[in-house]
Amino acid sequence: MAINVEEALHHIYTAALPLSIEITPIENAVNRVLAQIVTATHALPSFDNSAMDGYAIRTCDRGKTLPQSCTVFAGDVNDVRLTEGQCIRIMTGAKIPQGCEAIVPIEEVTVEGDKVTFGANIKAGQHIRLKGEDIQYDMTLLEKGTFLSAHHITLLASQGITHVKLYRKPRVAFFSSGNELKMHFETLGNNQLYNTNTPTFTARATELGCEVIFTGTAEDTIESIQDHIVSSLDADLIVTSGGVSVGDADYTKKAFQGLGFESAFESVEIKPGKPTTFGRIKDTLILNLPGNPLASALCFELFGQSIIHALSGRHDKYLSTITTRMAQAFVMKKGRRSLIPGWFDGSAFTPCSNFGPGMVLPLSLANGYMMVDESVEKFEQGSEVKIISTRWCMNSDVQTSLVTL
Repeated sequence: MAINVEEALHHIYTAALPLSIEITPIENAVNRVLAQIVTATHALPSFDNSAMDGYAIRTCDRGKTLPQSCTVFAGDVNDVRLTEGQCIRIMTGAKIPQGCEAIVPIEEVTVEGDKVTFGANIKAGQHIRLKGEDIQYDMTLLEKGTFLSAHHITLLASQGITHVKLYRKPRVAFFSSGNELKMHFETLGNNQLYNTNTPTFTARATELGCEVIFTGTAEDTIESIQDHIVSSLDADLIVTSGGVSVGDADYTKKAFQGLGFESAFESVEIKPGKPTTFGRIKDTLILNLPGNPLASALCFELFGQSIIHALSGRHDKYLSTITTRMAQAFVMKKGRRSLIPGWFDGSAFTPCSNFGPGMVLPLSLANGYMMVDESVEKFEQGSEVKIISTRWCMNSDVQTSLVTL
């Protein structure tokens, strides 16, 4: 019996748990998931310093002409004291002299010899970066489960952190099957097609930060398919397409069942993609997707991406949506939850003009899709819709509805 998308995702998030932990240099940590809490080991800035090249003065000396006593450079280790009736030349990043109450930028003063004339409009504390105003000692900087970007590496480097604990990359295995299909590097025979699903999955899994394993092409026999399954069981996830419907030549389902496959669900109320199957063999998760290219690619975006994010240990493992407007009117057949690919231009969403489960062109022209409720049969131009991106991650640490009603 088919289950709804929400039930399918619940099974996925229940089964797909974070993987083991490894320690990695921060230079290799970008696009990985943090497996520890990071706290500040020291304040930033670690001392009061100048935000400008200019002059350090006391506020009681505003509007006066003062002698310059010395110059302080960034990195100077000696403490300097500023007394009333004098000023100190100071560079950006240099430690604030004792007694200094303000920094006046060089372009706001008049210099004649060793005399500096200041304006009257000087505020206490101006252009002074205070100790800890950016980062305070012992504050939490990064939470466990954070997907690390380049700017997170900046944060880690600012604390002198050289290595971090990360969740291991998911290992995802793929193999192709079907006598009518050939890989793109093979020669086509009569009535044969190129296999586009396996290259699609491997490329997308690579984009999502996985370690990808391709075990080759299985023949259309239960024994051959089982050989490829056994070769893939050291992976965290096996993804296949086709062979999961009720056709006489659909051997994939039987092959998995013969190796102890435990099913979580075998059908989803969604169009396209109803025969999507998910379960496990021991510790390896299994996702069987439809054979039609567009159907399998869209279901990989919905279900495969969710599995990978959960295995990766991300705290924002849940897919999220962008709320936008329809660029034009759109009519569709109601009755089943539907996935509609299209293009989001930053202000509106345009569904692909022509798409079907067996096509390959539409998703290359799309950067997202909407999941439409089964009760909907048309959208007016300007209607509010939710879209899910296929080109970048829009994730959330809270699971919300992905459906456009």
